Amino acid sequence: MKSKPFMNPYYAGFLLGLVLLATIYITGRGLGASGAMKDTMVAGVEKIAPEHYASSEYYIEYESKNPDGPLKSWLVWEVLGVFVGAFLSALLAGRINLRMERGPGVTHRVRIIAAIAGGALFGFGSQFGRGCTSGSALSGMAVMSMGGIITMMAIFGSAYMLAYFFRNLWIRRS
Repeated sequence: MKSKPFMNPYYAGFLLGLVLLATIYITGRGLGASGAMKDTMVAGVEKIAPEHYASSEYYIEYESKNPDGPLKSWLVWEVLGVFVGAFLSALLAGRINLRMERGPGVTHRVRIIAAIAGGALFGFGSQFGRGCTSGSALSGMAVMSMGGIITMMAIFGSAYMLAYFFRNLWIRRS
């Protein structure tokens, strides 16, 4: 099956804006993914180390905010929906494959280590910043939050500054 072309990014951005608007209207809050990871980790600690969970002030406070349990959070279902939607989209567009994208100067091992390190740093950063890019930047900017605007400027600013240093890993110079 030949893969279909990607969606126009302006049209995709417009649709994302409509999804965000609907989410704010229906739930009273915006989109976000890091909260789902936190809810999943809290549920894991509760199952693996129930004594620690019951004696930790952090988890006691967390439980008071989520009395139905961490996996009853709508954010967990949002992220599961993103995974299912992404899979179905890739399936319908003929883009499902098991290859690792990497630049010509990057080995598979370096790519995997960099992906894990980058994901871990981004996860820690999202907790320090009180949310991921979806929650802080996208949803924050939708309600004209100064924090959301600063977050988006920091994300794109740091990406532009670091791109110069990392581009040789992905682009072969002639």
